[in-house]
Amino acid sequence: SAVAAENEINKNPSFPDCAANPPTSPPPTKDLSSPPRSPYPHTARGPSLSLSASMAKKRSRLQNPEPFHPEENASVASSKKRSKAPRSHQQQEKTIASGISSKILKEALIQQREIEEEAQERNPTREAFADIAKHGGGEVEDEDGDIDDFAGFSETQSRYDDFEGEIDEEDERILEAFLSKGPSKEPTLTDIIVKKIKENDAQVSSESRPLPKMDSSVIDLYKGVGEFMSKYTAGKVPKAFRKITAMQHWEDVLYLTEPEKWSPNGMYQATRILASNLGSKKAERFYRLVLLPRVRDDIKKNKRLHFALYQALKKAIFKPAAFNKGILFPLCKSGTCNLREAVIVGSVIQKVTIPMLHSSVALLKLAEMEYCGTTSYFIKLLLEKKYALPYRVIDALVAHYMRFMEDSRIMPVIWHQSLLAFVQRYKNELQKEDKVNLRTLVGRQRHYLVTPEIVRELDNSRNRGEKEDDLMAINIL
Repeated sequence: SAVAAENEINKNPSFPDCAANPPTSPPPTKDLSSPPRSPYPHTARGPSLSLSASMAKKRSRLQNPEPFHPEENASVASSKKRSKAPRSHQQQEKTIASGISSKILKEALIQQREIEEEAQERNPTREAFADIAKHGGGEVEDEDGDIDDFAGFSETQSRYDDFEGEIDEEDERILEAFLSKGPSKEPTLTDIIVKKIKENDAQVSSESRPLPKMDSSVIDLYKGVGEFMSKYTAGKVPKAFRKITAMQHWEDVLYLTEPEKWSPNGMYQATRILASNLGSKKAERFYRLVLLPRVRDDIKKNKRLHFALYQALKKAIFKPAAFNKGILFPLCKSGTCNLREAVIVGSVIQKVTIPMLHSSVALLKLAEMEYCGTTSYFIKLLLEKKYALPYRVIDALVAHYMRFMEDSRIMPVIWHQSLLAFVQRYKNELQKEDKVNLRTLVGRQRHYLVTPEIVRELDNSRNRGEKEDDLMAINIL
């Protein structure tokens, strides 16, 4: 029995540990009255015993009688605090960096003011411009994202001369036969304003550059702006210059700045400001009376165009209606546009996207205009944009080419090339009688390389209004 076994263990000295630590409760005794456990789980008593044991284990897992130890909670809280510590450390570093940067900026501003004061002492123009600021116009322009702190153009881009490969001396000689023999000088803004002032005031008829009737402070203000623009290379433009666009007599005020003396970079910045703030009609007058004469003079003197003036042309074309009426049409109407000028201005048209409507209007006007030789070059560039043209424009172009049916002069190569471009792009939109007339035309005005291509394009095309199936049926027959 269990009691006899316990007494035997207490009497035996060979079990010291057991004697020293007697069990608090007797070991479980085997219940001989219960039947033996069945080795087969499928018996009646086996499943019930295993199910009760598994439920007991599950309850022991779900019920945890011991509460969480405070030491563990403290460790978790401390770990969270440690995770927040780097964030506060980063904030501290940002605060320190911000404080240092503000000191650096203040010191740089002080040094910049000292440099500007020294520059004003050496340059009287800057002093004159400082006087302009007292009149309220000396603030620099920084309101438009496009009118920013201009850094100028590099010396490697001082001239635009990527057109040399497109100019042939023989073509220039042939085109001269189509140029006007009259005076080539077109009126500028200065000529128009001077003429208007002399007509209104007979007392200033002897002066070469009379002043309009304005307040003396305004005259001094914009004279200073003009002197600044004549020496401008980079940086910001006076805010008084932008105010010109809001004035009623803006042309008279612009005349005070002497635009013919502006530097190339100054002309570029002026074009940026005026093109973005003037209406289409006013921008057209600026292009025609200021920008175009300056571009042509620069090409005539240097045989190429200053890169800043070339960029000014690219800015001007973003008002396409004003560009057509202020640059393209006057250039062709003058009758003196040579091949060099046409290639330079045409490269701007080629590189910048022009809306279809404005391209169609330009083609219509050029086709109806008196022929100038280089007109064919601009027609070719606009045709190569491959816009869907109205029938009225296509008919006007056919009439334009048919004008040379009885012309005894040798047509330049660019004329034949423009006709080929027209036939290639719009051969399926031509009427049957138009194709017959064009075949007769190229029979009289022949070019040994271009004319066969024109005839081939005319022969392998359908007429206006016909479908592609009709052309296939004709070819089969």
